[in-house]
Amino acid sequence: MKITLKRIAVASALLSAGAAMAQGKPACGLNNGKAASGEPIALGAVVGKTGPDDFSASALASQAYFKCVNANGGINGRPVELTIVDDQWNPEVAAQAAAKLVKDRKVLAMVGSSSFVECGVNAKLYAQEDVMVIAGVGVPRECFFAKNYVPVNAGPRVSATVVAMYAAQQYKAKKMVCVIPNIPSLGNWACDGAKDWGKANGVEVDVIAVDPGSPDATSTMLQAAAKKPDAIILNLPKGIMVPMLAAAEQQGLAKKIHFVSSTPAYNLDVPKTIGAAWNGNFDIHLEFMPVESAGADNLNWKATMEAFGNKSDPRDSFAQAGYLAARIATEALLKMDPKKIDRASVSTALRNVKGFKSDILCRPFYVGDGARHNANSSGPISQVSGNGFKQVSNGCLMAADPELSDLREQEKKLGL
Repeated sequence: MKITLKRIAVASALLSAGAAMAQGKPACGLNNGKAASGEPIALGAVVGKTGPDDFSASALASQAYFKCVNANGGINGRPVELTIVDDQWNPEVAAQAAAKLVKDRKVLAMVGSSSFVECGVNAKLYAQEDVMVIAGVGVPRECFFAKNYVPVNAGPRVSATVVAMYAAQQYKAKKMVCVIPNIPSLGNWACDGAKDWGKANGVEVDVIAVDPGSPDATSTMLQAAAKKPDAIILNLPKGIMVPMLAAAEQQGLAKKIHFVSSTPAYNLDVPKTIGAAWNGNFDIHLEFMPVESAGADNLNWKATMEAFGNKSDPRDSFAQAGYLAARIATEALLKMDPKKIDRASVSTALRNVKGFKSDILCRPFYVGDGARHNANSSGPISQVSGNGFKQVSNGCLMAADPELSDLREQEKKLGL
């Protein structure tokens, strides 16, 4: 009888969600319009907000979704409390932030995190304390090579690999330069996917690492151009990438070399900031479907941000990631007995996530019990067009990075 009632409740929630979407209202969780008032469920997120760039969009979107969930019945009556802590792009501060959340706040899981430094610093703590992290955005290698850390995004290595594949296909590029911040465990690794793919496909890829604290844009662009590449891959945060494009334009490189980028360039501010010189000459890999896509879930993300986010919260790919992370966590939690939710049971529920679907994703998402995670490894290509973007690839491109071979085998075993 309980199973039947639960199925009816879930079906009713889905019907309500469909009705809400038809009216342009966000649909979240139980979607019953009743504010949750039970015992809070503590979750956390670590972000790099202050530093070379504001990298907090993911957690802000997670927070907006959880606010929507709390206004619609919560987790079977229990509200979610998401505590977001800034690591300031500082490993020592990142360690303190995680300790505060895991040991003091005693969060049951981490959801929506996005940081350039915290994965490597805190992966061991998360494993020791059995805390699962459904991160919105993973960046350095450790984010994708930890048992308890699960990024929803594809990551800079996959993103650079896919856009390199596109440059080779679209522009017949045989020589490329990949520019990357010289951050531990990001450095060459994030460009080595393109490099390894290139070795197997007759494409030469050189790597230039820049100091994220004081990057010399003009010197870097001249150094890259001196290698006489057919394409330059910018695998950089937006705050570093935009000055690189300005320097490239000043040096007359905008029309001589094809410029492509990983996902951080896909931001509504970028086309207006970089100017007309890059119209039709700057291609970007998207780790998710375009923010302007008309899928029901993408529209729900926008509606959620409008209703429960701040006007200043970004509406970009990283915000999509945070929304998805919160949805994944919410759906897993809703399947649990609200009276028996603790850290161990939440970790088990999250590991059991399999076949999570959204029109924001190219493929179904999974977590599993593997030693590492990189379920999102594809995406479309968009190009700067006027003051916006246009999709230029036919559907999603799958990264042919040799480093993903173990995960491809795992996906076969899971029937994905």
